[in-house]
Amino acid sequence: MEPKELALKICKILSDKKAKDITMIDVNRMTIIADYFVIVSASSNTAVKALAQELEYQMSEKYNRNPTRSEGMQEGRWVAMDFSEVIVHIFYEETRKFYQLERLWTDGENVTVFQD
Repeated sequence: MEPKELALKICKILSDKKAKDITMIDVNRMTIIADYFVIVSASSNTAVKALAQELEYQMSEKYNRNPTRSEGMQEGRWVAMDFSEVIVHIFYEETRKFYQLERLWTDGENVTVFQD
């Protein structure tokens, strides 16, 4: 599966689970760690955890893909999941506003706001 296709499938899974403000950033010209970042928000710590759990389950069941690493599940304020070509950031809304991760990785042309 191509990196962009993987990122879009991740966006769709998170959208179906009611993630907010879904943003896909093409970072392949900026870093070697991934081709895409997918950044989403959730309205509570519980929702952050639910999104991460659902994404992990769906990716494993449908595409036989598991994250090589996940961080932040315990606190539920910012979960990062590494699917090699795509790194997913699931934020509690206030945490996302504080870190403004998009601002660090956008160049004006590499951002796609996912609309289902």
